[in-house]
Amino acid sequence: MRAHPAGPRHGDVSHPVGAPPQPHSTEASLELDRQIWPQTAFRAAESGSIVLGGCDVRDLVTQYGSPVLAMDEADVRARMSGYREAFDDPASPAHVYYAGKAFLSTRFARWVGEEGLRIDVCSAGELACALRAGICGEQLLMHGNNKSMDDLEAALSAGVGYIVVDSFEEIARLGFLAERDGVRPRVLIRVTLGVEAHTHEFIATAHEDQKFGFSLATGDAAEAIRRVLALQDRLELAGLHSHIGSQIFVSSGFEVAAARIVGLLADVRDEHGVELPLLNLGGGLGIKYVSADEPPDVAQMAEVLREIVARQCANLGLAIPELAFEPGRAIVGPSTITVYTVGTVKPIALDAGGVRTYVSVDGGMSDNIRTALYDAEYTVTLASRVSTAELTLCRVVGKHCESGDIVVNDCWLPGDLTAGDLLAVAATGAYNRSMASNYNLIPRPPVIAVRDGESQVLIRRETLNDLFATDVG
Repeated sequence: MRAHPAGPRHGDVSHPVGAPPQPHSTEASLELDRQIWPQTAFRAAESGSIVLGGCDVRDLVTQYGSPVLAMDEADVRARMSGYREAFDDPASPAHVYYAGKAFLSTRFARWVGEEGLRIDVCSAGELACALRAGICGEQLLMHGNNKSMDDLEAALSAGVGYIVVDSFEEIARLGFLAERDGVRPRVLIRVTLGVEAHTHEFIATAHEDQKFGFSLATGDAAEAIRRVLALQDRLELAGLHSHIGSQIFVSSGFEVAAARIVGLLADVRDEHGVELPLLNLGGGLGIKYVSADEPPDVAQMAEVLREIVARQCANLGLAIPELAFEPGRAIVGPSTITVYTVGTVKPIALDAGGVRTYVSVDGGMSDNIRTALYDAEYTVTLASRVSTAELTLCRVVGKHCESGDIVVNDCWLPGDLTAGDLLAVAATGAYNRSMASNYNLIPRPPVIAVRDGESQVLIRRETLNDLFATDVG
């Protein structure tokens, strides 16, 4: 049974023999699905190599080395503006916060601001990056289930727009700091609603076994609201926050979640005589990693979410609150590809018969932990040329000393694949570089933005000197 992308798994678990449907031809396998690959990606007519943002991936590897994460600037900016426009309804105001945990760099944060989005951060480091980019503190929202005193002090010093409180201890800490510093930060209560949504399914339960937020079912959410209101001379309770899952393709989970959290808004009104002005529904909208994925249309989903909240509020006699959303993966995920160089090609006979070919590349779990961690699926293709060779079942693996070091579990690649060929893996913009490590003391790869035939470094490649900079010897 394959693990769900939102759940944990051990990196050394072996995988069942299986494969996606075999393309009807090698030529078909080399086609680039427009919903999976960045908007400007195409194959050059003569060489057959992939071109992204007007830059041939072979040239990017020559200039920046391999592996390299190449980000289509036009693509990611279009997704940012698309989200802004989808939720920009004067009749139902909404703010879009880009979820910085998906990927963040100084220049990228500037793009977010230029496209009219805000940023949600979940550490002092992400906060510092956003501030370094010139993002005003008012345009920031701070998450985190275990914010330290240093984290909270940094948030207060920066004047962040909202702090999402996640524990009773945090309420006390924040109240102490606010009184000490003579400030009154706006806070949201993160509520766990007993709704967990992923892909086409959702589960609604009374209780949630997770580290985030205050449980609605146990009454902790209501108690958190009471405690913040008891400190209203130091803390301003601005609203509620919820987040129900990831890779969400349908709105049914939001329907149940909205009913529950709007019900809590009504409870606040009835108990405290206060109608909270803001409702943040988090993020989680999915993207297309493989051909079977069916992500929602952003504009249509935005309209559905507005209608859901409006209907629930009307049922309970509430004014419609200002809304906020936090897309991350859906903005940066499809914009980026990772280009690897093939090092070895090793056919392995299987017990059940047949052969699986292990294709080793010069990266792996240090630049993409998601396959080992979540059994995530990706689309991969030969990137430096075309081929008419018969397709063969392959597993793309990394160079790390770990049996679970897998980039793509099962895929069909041309049988003439050889050392020196380039492979491109699509939709690697979210949670790849941001979750990268130095396992086996391997420097992390660069992130290169491409547009109109020009390239620029967002994050440079690490060197061995970088790795040893903190090693006191």
